[in-house]
Amino acid sequence: MRFRGFFFALPLPSHGVRHNGVVTDTLPAAAAQPLLATLRQTGEALSGMSFPLAVHGAGEARINATAAAAQLEDYVVPRLLSLEAPLLAVVGGSTGAGKSTLVNALVGHPVTRSGAIRPTTRQPVLLHHPADGHWFSDQRVLPTLSRVRAVETGIDKPQAEQTAENTPGAGTLLLRPDPMIPLGLALVDAPDLDSIADENRRLSGQLLAAADLWVFVTTANRYADAVPWKLLADAAARDILLAVVLDRVPVGVEEEVRSDLHTLLAAADLGHAPIFIVPELPLDPAGMLPAEAVDPIRRWLRALAADAAGRQEIARRTLYGAVHSVAGRVHAAADAQDDQQAEYLRLQAAATGAFDDALEGILESTRDGTLLRGEVLARWQDFVGTGEFMRGLESRVGRARDAIGSFLTGRPTRAVTVETAIETGLHAVIVEQAALAAQRTEHSWRDGDAGRELLAGLPPRGDDFSAAAAREIRAWQKDLLELVSAEGANKRFTARMLSFGVNGIAVALMVVVFASTAGLSGLEIGVAGGSAVVGQKLLEAVFGEDAVRRLAKSARDNLQRRCGSLLRTEQQRYLEPLVPAAQQTPAGTLREYARRLESSRPSGEQAMNGADDGAGPAADGRDQ
Repeated sequence: MRFRGFFFALPLPSHGVRHNGVVTDTLPAAAAQPLLATLRQTGEALSGMSFPLAVHGAGEARINATAAAAQLEDYVVPRLLSLEAPLLAVVGGSTGAGKSTLVNALVGHPVTRSGAIRPTTRQPVLLHHPADGHWFSDQRVLPTLSRVRAVETGIDKPQAEQTAENTPGAGTLLLRPDPMIPLGLALVDAPDLDSIADENRRLSGQLLAAADLWVFVTTANRYADAVPWKLLADAAARDILLAVVLDRVPVGVEEEVRSDLHTLLAAADLGHAPIFIVPELPLDPAGMLPAEAVDPIRRWLRALAADAAGRQEIARRTLYGAVHSVAGRVHAAADAQDDQQAEYLRLQAAATGAFDDALEGILESTRDGTLLRGEVLARWQDFVGTGEFMRGLESRVGRARDAIGSFLTGRPTRAVTVETAIETGLHAVIVEQAALAAQRTEHSWRDGDAGRELLAGLPPRGDDFSAAAAREIRAWQKDLLELVSAEGANKRFTARMLSFGVNGIAVALMVVVFASTAGLSGLEIGVAGGSAVVGQKLLEAVFGEDAVRRLAKSARDNLQRRCGSLLRTEQQRYLEPLVPAAQQTPAGTLREYARRLESSRPSGEQAMNGADDGAGPAADGRDQ
């Protein structure tokens, strides 16, 4: 026999533990451990890639990553762990191509269902020699599929007695031992790759990705259909051993059809694939083809199974091809992740920038005198008075303190009205800035599909923020009362505190916090400026100049923290949907995995030659 392929730098596994003459476990040699670790890390990374943002190509990237992760789990890792396991030959093809009929003919008796109702193959059937059963009874390959033995399903009953009710579903792998299957080979009858059932199509692709070799079945009038050629392109990318069966070929057109198909295969870099012709023949009463119709295929498969070294070479070749294919898919996933990250950063920056600007807008309003306008200014002037009190400030501080003490005594309710006016004004500024930040964020997000999709999923905004803002302002004012009380705890200040009132001192501190006259003009500067002087002098009379500066800074910092916390909570409404995008595996990590997989390249190019034993056509098909 002659095999097309190479010796690859993928180490053979160590021999398994033999119990009662049966290999029960295999472990890879030490040299394979780094590759095995990379494969598992890559599988975990791909499994976690959801590409959640609706950028161009995200859906395709999601499918690509899922398929690559499944192939690693279903085929690559199990095959690396057990290169000496039987070859898994998957018989796949389009609806009604005659896959099940072919499998029955290869075995020599009915073992799998065929019929007129589509889809004809509703669950995969894995046929193996009874002595090879231990290779498939556990979850070594196709671990996501449950196992059911044929004796548990009623498939051994005459075909007429079999119904869909006693047949496992598509998520079940039906194991059927049969002595007609050669040792070292397992045959899988897969669902239609173009099935009308989504689950069958998905399962067919999963089985083909887990195959060591494909037997692709098509018909004389459907071999050029577009659907199967995408999977055949995947076969070329994996360098998998492929055989093509042309079924139901009318007499007299065999060579014409074969030549045209060979041209198509060569264009897809699959010109080495052997082509087997099954003529259009009547079936016997049991639905079986004549044995001689499939003898060339049977001999070819038996020749592959009989050569242990050849089987391992095929396994190495397919394994390396699969690893190389997965590496390409990981690179594609990394490119898609770059797009995801760029959009994530854009959306995140839009939200954080808008709310940072909102916080700055609030703070600016507390610095430029804006909050000393209107109602706040009127209530403060009503509290401290105008001419009489202002003239009192022209005297030295001690006399001003006496004047302030006598003036404020008995006016606590007016201090409360100033607090209320400040709360109302500050609340309006905070709510307005938060609404503006939300508007700016949403305007920016609507520039892309991802942002529009995320906005569509956001719950409607309620009144929670307005209520939370009111609570924070009241809490800030309470903090100022406590700050003033703590600063005045020194006995020297007790008399002054009692004469001015804690509320009056706290109100004065609020006015000093908002005392800058920037942004005011004309009469406003004089009024607000005078008000600021009143508050400043009042506090200095009680605490001294240094303490006033410290108290004002502490009050401003407290207000900034509370407003920042408020806005971060509102901002989180937009950042929360971005969390899945932030948790994706970085593109750089994916590319590093891909580079490691690519490094497992063949150490040299050497054909594996052997004498043709006459058992059938050459494995590469070039002698066909």
